[in-house]
Amino acid sequence: MPNWITSMRKLNRPSTSSEPDKTAFIIGLFSTELIVVLALFGCLTIFFILVKLVLIDHNQAFDQTICQFIEPYSNATTTRIMAAITELGGTRFMLPANILLILYFLFIRKHRWYSIKIGAIALSSVLMMHLLKLIFNRPRPLIPLLEPAIGLSFPSGHAMTSVTFFGLLIYFVHGHTVNKIVRILLICLLVALILLIGISRIYLRVHYPSDVLAGYCMGVVWLILSLEFLNRMERRK
Repeated sequence: MPNWITSMRKLNRPSTSSEPDKTAFIIGLFSTELIVVLALFGCLTIFFILVKLVLIDHNQAFDQTICQFIEPYSNATTTRIMAAITELGGTRFMLPANILLILYFLFIRKHRWYSIKIGAIALSSVLMMHLLKLIFNRPRPLIPLLEPAIGLSFPSGHAMTSVTFFGLLIYFVHGHTVNKIVRILLICLLVALILLIGISRIYLRVHYPSDVLAGYCMGVVWLILSLEFLNRMERRK
C-alpha cells in the first residue's frame, strides 16, 4: 500500500480495538488506495486521449463546444471576477504562498518534511509543466479577452499547479483536520477553487478547454507520484 495513503489516514484510525472497527478501517484504507489508483490511471488515460484528439487528430469539437457554452456568459463584471480568480493560479500568488507555507511548517509547526514536500512538489511541477509545453508546442488561443498570455498552451500551467498546490493542501487537511465537518468544508472549498481557476483560464480565452483538462489530469498524476516518492524518502530517514 502506498505510504502516503497510510500517512494521510493515520489520524483517522479507530480508537477502539474491536473487530468491527478494525474491519471498517481496513476497508477504508483499501477504498482510498483503489480511488487513488483509479485516479492515477484515469487521469493518464484522459491526458493521452486529449493529446491524440486535439494535437494529433486536430479535432476541435470538444474545445469549440465548451467555448460556445461559456461565450453567452461573457460580460464586464464576470470578466473582472475571472481575472481576479485566475491570479490565484499564477506566479504572483503561488510563489509567495509556497514560501509562506514552507516557512510555516519549518518554523512554526516544526515539520521539516512538510516543508520539503511543499518546495519539491512546487518546483518539480513547474518544471514538468514547462517540459510538457515544449514537447507539445501548442499555440495559445488568438483572441484573449484581456491581454495575451505568454508562452505555450498545452497543458495549462495554472490548472496543473493549482492541482498540485491546492491538492497538497487537501492532503494536509484530510490527514490533520480532526473535525469531520470542517475537513469536508475545507476540501470542498479547495476543490471549488481549483475548478474556478481552470474555468477562468477558459473564460479569459488564454487556454483551450482541452489545455485545462490536460493540466488537471497531469497535476493529479504528478501530485500522487510526488507524494509517494517523498513519503518513501521520509520513511527511510
